[in-house]
Amino acid sequence: MTAATVYLNASSAISAVGGTPEALRANLFAPALPPTLTATEAYSPGRTLMLGCLPADAVLPALDFAPPQQRSRNNALAWAAMLPLRPRIDALVARCGPQRVALIVGTSTGGLDEGALAADSYRCTGAFPPGFDYAVQELGNVAAFLASALGVAGPAHVISTACSSGAKALASGARLLRAGMVDAVIAGGVDALSPFTVAGFSALEAVSAQRCNPLSLYRQGINLGEAAAFFVMTRDAGPVRLAGWGESQDAHHMSAPDPSGRGALSAMQQALQGAGMQPAALDYINLHGTATPHNDAMESLAVHALVGEGCAVSSTKPLSGHSLAAAGALEAAFCWHVLHDNPQGRLPVHWWDGEPDPALPALQVVGPQTALGCAPQAVLSNSFAFGGSNCALLLAAG
Repeated sequence: MTAATVYLNASSAISAVGGTPEALRANLFAPALPPTLTATEAYSPGRTLMLGCLPADAVLPALDFAPPQQRSRNNALAWAAMLPLRPRIDALVARCGPQRVALIVGTSTGGLDEGALAADSYRCTGAFPPGFDYAVQELGNVAAFLASALGVAGPAHVISTACSSGAKALASGARLLRAGMVDAVIAGGVDALSPFTVAGFSALEAVSAQRCNPLSLYRQGINLGEAAAFFVMTRDAGPVRLAGWGESQDAHHMSAPDPSGRGALSAMQQALQGAGMQPAALDYINLHGTATPHNDAMESLAVHALVGEGCAVSSTKPLSGHSLAAAGALEAAFCWHVLHDNPQGRLPVHWWDGEPDPALPALQVVGPQTALGCAPQAVLSNSFAFGGSNCALLLAAG
């Protein structure tokens, strides 16, 4: 039996790159580096960092309608990205029934900020703030909140595999659709910025105070960011297909990837195999591209082994920052826009200093105003996480 085709019928995202589709596309395909990252001490007092904060005009919705334990910034960020999809979701719930609509969310922060503030209060006063409920920090909180708010009664759960979470949520949704367990899936990822997160990655010496510089000889680490990105997925024909996906596990180190890139390469090969495509069919690869020494070295090896210098590649993290569990879904949204309504094949620029690391295999990085000259047909999005949790998504024109 032929596997059912899975479509990404609609996409919605909010991040430093933009809070609307128009802003996102303008910055994603900008001919000059847009000022999407923010130099701020807001999350690191005494140390100015470049962060992927939401745009200044982005106002998160109030969650007064939700129970107190669900009123976190993470949930508000998720709800902001979900609202543009609400009419389509309502129509699917009415058509298919609430039990036939699933919800899968990649996240890692949950209500971390609210918990940290409550802990500060306890240290200072000996008591938690009135009304504080530890459940706000439970990772499944966002799935329970969104399912209730949307009236969805199908499977609803969270995937938390660090930076591959959002990508894995889409892969998980596709499996549910192909198995016939549901008729529609709302899938994506969300993570909000928090001083705790910034301090944690700073302790790992993984954070750059300057805009991140992927693939460069002078790369110094990541810029953290926040984002939410979601998709409506069905078997109904749509503008973009999730044609294939691949997942692998390095089991090499708690925070460092397998330097050989074998796990990353396996994930990409699985995605191509699932789509029934050869590497030459790819028009563009969105790199995980964190600008850390280990990630860029490993990913360069894996991508070069797959396509050599024969495919355009870029990292979009100098635009968005690294939004952790949301990154895979956010970058899938970028790829969705590359494939949708893009007849000239404009590609996201690889913004860096142009100083390649001679120790890395050469890749065909996208320069300003690069375009294919025709509508793209297939793009790959990479997400490689702590613990060696790898996921590659292959999106194709519908």
